[in-house]
Amino acid sequence: MSESLEDLTQAVLNFRDERNWAQFHGLRHLMVSLNLEASEVLELAQWKSDAEIEALAGNQELADECADVLAYLLLLANRAGIDLTAALHAKLAKNAQKYPVGKSYGRRDKYSALGEC
Repeated sequence: MSESLEDLTQAVLNFRDERNWAQFHGLRHLMVSLNLEASEVLELAQWKSDAEIEALAGNQELADECADVLAYLLLLANRAGIDLTAALHAKLAKNAQKYPVGKSYGRRDKYSALGEC
């Protein structure tokens, strides 16, 4: 089942509103919560080998943490009036200029170092 960002945002807003939690979701609180949830994704990798981390693919705990990150991102974008689809397309266009394929293909260098290629 594939849903649009708008559908997912509405589902998260409905969940929030059914619990009267909007009062706790100021922009600052959502920014903090997004980062805390992202840290919980990172925590899954703490003290693990690369092989153990790769084994997390398909893991329910990782899926749950990713869902938490997405939920807070959708709430944050909604609160800030950000169209995530448009923002991503705009960012990809900016990055395409900073990282042209001919200079960045197969390289991990920051854009400022690509001029030396």
